[in-house]
Amino acid sequence: MTQSSYDEVALLLRDAYSGGAVAPLRSWLEPTDADGAYAVQTINTRFWEAAGRRIVGRKAGLTAKAVQAQLGVDQPDFGVLFDDMRVADGGRLDPARTIQPKAEAEIAFILGADLPDANTSMEQVAAAVASVHTAIEIVDSRIADWKISFADTVADNGSSAFFVLADAGLPLAGLDLEGAAMEMDVGGKTASTGVGAAALGNPLNAAAWLAQTLAARGEPLKAGDILLAGALGPMVALTPGDHVEARIAGIGTCSFTYGAVA
Repeated sequence: MTQSSYDEVALLLRDAYSGGAVAPLRSWLEPTDADGAYAVQTINTRFWEAAGRRIVGRKAGLTAKAVQAQLGVDQPDFGVLFDDMRVADGGRLDPARTIQPKAEAEIAFILGADLPDANTSMEQVAAAVASVHTAIEIVDSRIADWKISFADTVADNGSSAFFVLADAGLPLAGLDLEGAAMEMDVGGKTASTGVGAAALGNPLNAAAWLAQTLAARGEPLKAGDILLAGALGPMVALTPGDHVEARIAGIGTCSFTYGAVA
């Protein structure tokens, strides 16, 4: 692909936020074309930064081996978190701001130190973590009917949309991240369950992968960044009026309501 082709795909995805989902990007990107897909993601990241959006962190996706196998890849992916993507803990998300959203519960970290090393270890990540939080990511594909390949979701900023971070965080020391049991209720019923080990065996592994990958790209993680470390259980489609609550044992609870703001 040429630069003009990357620009064309980037514009197509930006327009989808207001115009609705588009067909899969097969005409431009091969399903496993990571370099091309990240090139498109970067174009839109720079566009949105120039428009005034502020980067507050990153999200890891495809951290479950089963999902990687489904999309024919052997690696996670990442997307950018902007300040206007955050929904207050206990707040509301207007359905008019979404296309085909789904919720998934995750463990999140807030960093207290920079991670500039392309060989960052899990131990180095642990030492840099300032607090651990329960989180809900609201993913939302700009690709029609969620018919995504690896390249589709990467180009589409990791299929990211919004996120909720528990107001209360805990220090990392003493927490069992691998064994932490997760339950997520949607509309008053348990809709998803899982465990911390679902995120690359340990959410710290996902965070280390993020740190390594971003440092190698010259965009290292920094103190204050929010890291979403990947889903702990199946994602669940949302219906207007749904109240969503995620509980992760030993870490905490967060929630939001998928409904119009009064």
